[in-house]
Amino acid sequence: MNQGWYDYTGQTPEYVHSRPEAWMATTMHPDDREAAGKIYWDGIRSGKGFTMEARFLRARDQTYRWHLNRAVALRDPAGHVIRFVGTSTDIEDLKAAQEELYDARAALAHVTRVMTMGELTASIAHEINQPLSGIITNANTCLRMLAPDQPNVEGARETARRTIRDADRAAAVITHLRALFAKKETTAEPVDLTEVTEEVIVLCISDLQRKGTLLRPEFAGDLPAVIGDRIQLQQVILNLLTNAADAMLAVDDRPRELSIKTELDTDGLVRLTVRDSGVGFDSRDADKLFTAFFSTKPQGMGIGLSVSRSIIESHHGRIWAAKNDGPGATFAFAIPRSPASTDEARGHLN
Repeated sequence: MNQGWYDYTGQTPEYVHSRPEAWMATTMHPDDREAAGKIYWDGIRSGKGFTMEARFLRARDQTYRWHLNRAVALRDPAGHVIRFVGTSTDIEDLKAAQEELYDARAALAHVTRVMTMGELTASIAHEINQPLSGIITNANTCLRMLAPDQPNVEGARETARRTIRDADRAAAVITHLRALFAKKETTAEPVDLTEVTEEVIVLCISDLQRKGTLLRPEFAGDLPAVIGDRIQLQQVILNLLTNAADAMLAVDDRPRELSIKTELDTDGLVRLTVRDSGVGFDSRDADKLFTAFFSTKPQGMGIGLSVSRSIIESHHGRIWAAKNDGPGATFAFAIPRSPASTDEARGHLN
């Protein structure tokens, strides 16, 4: 430690060298001491050095600020540690900027969800109206069956079951809609990618049909789970489906086929692929498609794919696009399976 560090923390060389355990307690934030202290002492005792982030008390204003601390060992020709040299860099401003960037991305993702759902308002209204109409029809039918002196009880029961089914369907649509609109913290949980894709299709199937889209689903039945945020992944899938349908709006000389597929790829990643038969994209634009504010749509804002890339990368995956051999384009993303799924697969192999 040099004089700069002593001046920053208000410590003295005599105190630090006489009480090596105590200086950390007096300069490091209480919440960081256990984890950072373990990294520090493990690196010192093993001779490997360390890299750690922790908050240290700045003496002049008595505030804790984030520091990036690195140390490496200097060794003699025999390989013995002579001493450690290192740096302690104040990264408080960097941490604040990263937090602001995270908040901005979260806000942008929320805006994108709302914009996308705004485009699907008519579809969602139709999707909810269908089960509500069924409930009314079934309720009236049930009343007619129970009205005679000898009521058709069995028929009324079956009608009541259909009423419950339609009510459950309407409730499911509303639940999915509220989840997509919700602005909440990211939640990591085991997710069945096929299941979340089917939930998205429930929301947008009427919109796809209105646009003349022929949906061709191909879902893997034994797909391993992934760890991720269910709503964020649904947002990506919804964006890909909506973009694919929009890309075929000008197509009149062939079917507007849209295939969506889930599978486990050869690298052991869980993959979702959306393939359309639309107008495709210019090869020169391939590297720009996932860039913020770049859009191939005349009225597009260029936000959806950029946010989708951020979401997939936050799930330790990747997203890409490719031109089809024939008409249209293919968009896909792949994310790692959950550790539990990996362990289970290994168990089956052993």
